[in-house]
Amino acid sequence: MTTILIVDDEHDMRSLIEVMLSKANFQIMTAASGKEAYPLLDLHTIDLVLLDVMMPDEDGFEVCAKIRQYSDVPIIFLTAREANDDKVRGLTIGGDDYIIKPFTASELVARIQAVLRRTGKIIYEAEQKFLQRGCIKIDEISRKVLVNNYPVLLTLKEYELLHLFMQNPDSVYSREQLLERIWGIDYRGGTRTVDTHIKTLRLKLGKQAAEASDYIQTVWGIGYRFERI
Repeated sequence: MTTILIVDDEHDMRSLIEVMLSKANFQIMTAASGKEAYPLLDLHTIDLVLLDVMMPDEDGFEVCAKIRQYSDVPIIFLTAREANDDKVRGLTIGGDDYIIKPFTASELVARIQAVLRRTGKIIYEAEQKFLQRGCIKIDEISRKVLVNNYPVLLTLKEYELLHLFMQNPDSVYSREQLLERIWGIDYRGGTRTVDTHIKTLRLKLGKQAAEASDYIQTVWGIGYRFERI
């Protein structure tokens, strides 16, 4: 699902836009300022930013300039001002489009989709294949892992362990079986490697939802299994 970050200091405007875009099946995150937006961009996969120009402290142009120092996420400016100089400035510093308030839901959605297509950020459902158990979801095409729709960054081996477990819930794997399946028959390390990766995997999943770490259960004297959800 495409995730849109709305950055606007007016609560009513954020709420209005959120309603507009939720009906179009976008996932929404909101921030009242650049200061609130930066951590969200660092921690989450954001596909497009709707950025208000007229904000206190840092205006939209300043926020855009800072984002462009480390991210190419598409940015659409929102403003009540029709001044051509503002449009030129916004597009020059890295904005991808400029929408004048007020606007309709259909116009906003159409402009967002146009920018996503133009920047190559649009997500086509046909290109996605999901595997979900409880609050954990895996996009098997992009190999992204989500817990309660928040991304969790895993190493290759952690991902492969989780994917194997989720494909085969309730199947019990010994440490030796996991070593052979994930690390290969030529791997010369000990079974302690499996325990270490399972521990780290549980910690990462548990940061987003405590119950997620409990899905991977220890079967004493044998190994591990994924509880069917």
